[in-house]
Amino acid sequence: MKLAKNIGIAAIVIAVAAVAKPTQAALVNYGFSVNATSGDNPGQYFGSFQYDDSTLIGTGEETLGVSNGLSILFDYLGTQYTEASDFDYPSSPVVSFTNGNLLGLSYLVEDQFFIGNDPVNPNTGGTKFYSILSADLLSTTQVGTVSNSKSQSVAEPMTVAGIAIAGVMGLCLRRKKK
Repeated sequence: MKLAKNIGIAAIVIAVAAVAKPTQAALVNYGFSVNATSGDNPGQYFGSFQYDDSTLIGTGEETLGVSNGLSILFDYLGTQYTEASDFDYPSSPVVSFTNGNLLGLSYLVEDQFFIGNDPVNPNTGGTKFYSILSADLLSTTQVGTVSNSKSQSVAEPMTVAGIAIAGVMGLCLRRKKK
């Protein structure tokens, strides 16, 4: 009985420590909307992207790509596009940051669209939406803007497991006391 109580207390302490310690890395989720106001396909289009922020330093110019867990899902004109749809996959798409603040996506789908800041510098993300006739970025026309909104971060699996173990142990201890 005493051993079970000590194990239960230890499990609770470990779970509390796991929750109290801020996690360094997390999967960060963003939703985005495209507001195309001109061109052949005006309208609103929606998507999302996710990345692992563990390598972000938070100073200067930084980019994260597919190797950092960047994944994209974008519904445009009834077709679902992913990060693998990018013309330069797997070296692109990327998300860009300045001093830890998100600038936006750089995402090019040949013969469809480009999301970024400037077609001349396609490796920097931004919030402009361009229609594109080919992979030639000189054939782009800005037709709209992109707005990003941060979603809830995904909890680390170890934190969730620690909370679950502590809860079960707490219930077992409570049950044995009765």
